[in-house]
Amino acid sequence: MARPAARPPDPPHVAASHALAAREPAVAQLLERFGPCPIGATRPRRSHFAELTRIVCSQQLAGAAARAIHARVEARLGGRVTPDAVLALPPDALHGAGLSAAKAAAIVDLAARVDRGDLRLGGLGRVDDAEVVRRLVTVRGIGPWSAEMFCMFQLGRLDVWPVGDLGVRMGYARIAGLDRAPSPRALEPLGERFRPYRSVAAWYCWRAVDASA
Repeated sequence: MARPAARPPDPPHVAASHALAAREPAVAQLLERFGPCPIGATRPRRSHFAELTRIVCSQQLAGAAARAIHARVEARLGGRVTPDAVLALPPDALHGAGLSAAKAAAIVDLAARVDRGDLRLGGLGRVDDAEVVRRLVTVRGIGPWSAEMFCMFQLGRLDVWPVGDLGVRMGYARIAGLDRAPSPRALEPLGERFRPYRSVAAWYCWRAVDASA
């Protein structure tokens, strides 16, 4: 009698979600409502440069506003979000698309560094998270939060803990039953129990905020 075919293993993002839910009852409830964390589920749709440009556009903005400004930036670039296309624009073109002067300068600095070869984006997938952050924060206007979002959503890294993200801090307070969101410094060690799935924990912290809205 033929044996039944073995069940294929879960994709890493699904396995990570269930592993974390098995340890954290609050995450198990969020998994039931929102499903598995999607980080790393699909291949990136954008180049590394284009995704960093999108992240800069979205800094400190709500989702709809960030998407609208990013769409205008893409339109100014003719749909080609590349260093060459950015450097070919008139100096005020990005600012005219709705970006602040600081964000426009950050995107131009990113393009210039990539164009000169000072920052090699193609190799970022082969180095660890700390090194990715170290390289990216050399760019004007790209801080730890932006670099961590890149690690999570572009590189699909499952163990990033973005303590500077207000949504993560608020969601952690809800998951842990705290009266107030912890500070970034206080949140750093609190993530240790989520290793090696801190990105997954962060995603469920965001969902905890959504669930309470």
